[in-house]
Amino acid sequence: MSERLDVRKTYKLVVNGAFIRSESGRSYEVVDASGAFLANVAWGSRKDVRDAVAAARAAQTKWWSTSAYNRGQVLYRLAEMAESRRDEFAALVAASEGRSSADARTIVDVAIDRVVWYAGWTDKVAQVFGGANPVAGPFFNFSLPTPSGVVGVVAPASSSLAALVDQVLAPLATGNAVVALASHERPTPALLLGELTVTADFPPGLLNVLTGTRDELAPVLCSHEDVDGVDLSGVDDEDVAPLALRCAESIKRVVRTGFNGEADSLRRLRGFLETTTVWHTVGQ
Repeated sequence: MSERLDVRKTYKLVVNGAFIRSESGRSYEVVDASGAFLANVAWGSRKDVRDAVAAARAAQTKWWSTSAYNRGQVLYRLAEMAESRRDEFAALVAASEGRSSADARTIVDVAIDRVVWYAGWTDKVAQVFGGANPVAGPFFNFSLPTPSGVVGVVAPASSSLAALVDQVLAPLATGNAVVALASHERPTPALLLGELTVTADFPPGLLNVLTGTRDELAPVLCSHEDVDGVDLSGVDDEDVAPLALRCAESIKRVVRTGFNGEADSLRRLRGFLETTTVWHTVGQ
């Protein structure tokens, strides 16, 4: 009997709740930390970015109209799904980042715990970031946090999973939809995370994960007029200015925070929230 060949997986883009090849037909090889072949991955194009943004816009309205408690349940379901694929995540992180199995498992455990942490925040955002304001006169005055809308995320090249979870889950927890550009060199854990959303009750298009070169895709994401904000935390210092300028041309909010290894920073939750202030007369 001849030796059996491995069935290698080709990782596809996650757009609008489906696994798609790039409309350009391109793909590229991803290697592990030792330089050995790991997987073929779809190479996204500018049109794929536009399609992902359109899907995110449609999903965001439905996501925000869902109760905060239910949004937390959906995000917690993602944690459940990730826990069931813990070994697969750990293997991909170990191969992508050149870490030991023990270190990779620790990274995956921290990432899953972060998902749970953000899931618990969905029905607490209004109390923490909103409230009743003292005003003169016979009026009630309330400040209510509302989502920015569609958020673009540029993941760091060095981290395959943990940093992306922070970047993605924070805007999702506050009612936004996300288009994420995964690490070009280490995309497989991010794509696996995107795959889980299809069976975790996410509305199609709520989280879209694209792969390709940052030089090609990030400028398109930052220039797109239907994107309301961009997280550039994963961009190196020398590359931030050109992308921030593109964001400014269409008046986008730009967020750039560090990765402290903990899921306890309210800065990320606040990053893509707007404040709606409502006045109402006091009844007799």
